[in-house]
Amino acid sequence: MKICIKSATLVIPGHSLHQKKRDVLIENGKIAEIATSIKTSADQEIKEKDLHLSLGWFDSSVSFGEPGYEERETLENGLQTAAKSGFTEIGLNPTTFPVSDSNSAISFFHPYSEKFGVKIHPIGALTKKSEGKDLAELFDMKKAGAISFGDYKKPIQNPNLLKIALQYAQGFDGLIQSFPQENAIARTGLVNEHDQSTKLGLNGIPNLAEELQVARDLYLLEYTGGKIHIPTISTEGSVKLIAEAKKKGLDVSCSVSIHHLFFTDEVLNEFNSRYKVLPPLRTESDRKALLKAVKNGTIDFVTSDHFPIDIEQKKVEFENAAFGTIGLESAFGALNKLVGLEKAIELLTGGRKRFQLKEPEFKDGEQANITLFKPNEKFNFSEANIFSSSNNSIFLERELKGKVFGSFAYNKLTLA
Repeated sequence: MKICIKSATLVIPGHSLHQKKRDVLIENGKIAEIATSIKTSADQEIKEKDLHLSLGWFDSSVSFGEPGYEERETLENGLQTAAKSGFTEIGLNPTTFPVSDSNSAISFFHPYSEKFGVKIHPIGALTKKSEGKDLAELFDMKKAGAISFGDYKKPIQNPNLLKIALQYAQGFDGLIQSFPQENAIARTGLVNEHDQSTKLGLNGIPNLAEELQVARDLYLLEYTGGKIHIPTISTEGSVKLIAEAKKKGLDVSCSVSIHHLFFTDEVLNEFNSRYKVLPPLRTESDRKALLKAVKNGTIDFVTSDHFPIDIEQKKVEFENAAFGTIGLESAFGALNKLVGLEKAIELLTGGRKRFQLKEPEFKDGEQANITLFKPNEKFNFSEANIFSSSNNSIFLERELKGKVFGSFAYNKLTLA
């Protein structure tokens, strides 16, 4: 099958054709020709005003539901959502039942990977059943294709367990993830501990709960060696701690969710549960520090932290609602508005190296792995823009900039 993309502006920082307009011919899944003008018969021609093209996007923290929680999201619809949102590869969290904590559980995803134009890179649970008691089968999961190991949104309370994990994983170059929260400090907190939590009468989670855990994990890393990834940090103090650790030469990376770059706890006035996320939304000072750290590289990459939640668990009283938001569909529009097009694309295509994944290439003969988008259209994000089965989006009713047109990867064209 031949697909010809006409007059697309290439947004591929570092490439010789960056910011050039080109036609791109894809034949049998591979890039057959890149030229100023291609005149050939094609099975499908894509020609759109303001069309832009980049390498395919990668998200390091995505959750669906299947197996076990299909009411939240099936793998088929979740992968189609990712493809329509511009993502051609995802790190899939072990938020399933049973938890992905074994070779067979990781292998469950193999038949789905690439089937809908998105490659699944499973993240294995760090501990059995993500209960934080005993290490899971890390090496066996690595052999089955797990790219890292962590218990999603569940901190490792036992420091010796994390120490052993960091030591053990060095034998096979494994990457350990540690969620940054000390539960003994966070306790029953629901929102950021600050002026807003007092005004609203809600239990707060102080910055200390995150920073204490980050400091502990970095101290352990310095002692053991190995490598660690700290997902979705949310405070100015965490940024400083990680920056200092990097200066020491520690092998640490971190990410931030896009919604923590966009929102603060000021949005909580109406007790709307779609703003209930973990870590909680913090202050403007924290948001600015996170955004600065993204721009200067202290924060290595961003994530949508996509987590579908069914209506019975989300559209309830704030205290009873589950933490989490979907984010694949809004990721580009939010990032493009915040940091501009080139930085947004750099962030959306980054992260693969940390997980030892092959970087896609844009040249003749390579497998096509690309995302198509229109960066200049402003719109209010609504339920009509949601492809997920669950619609628990923190970005509903917000003005975003830029829409995804579609993606092509693994010989599959998906249009939004």
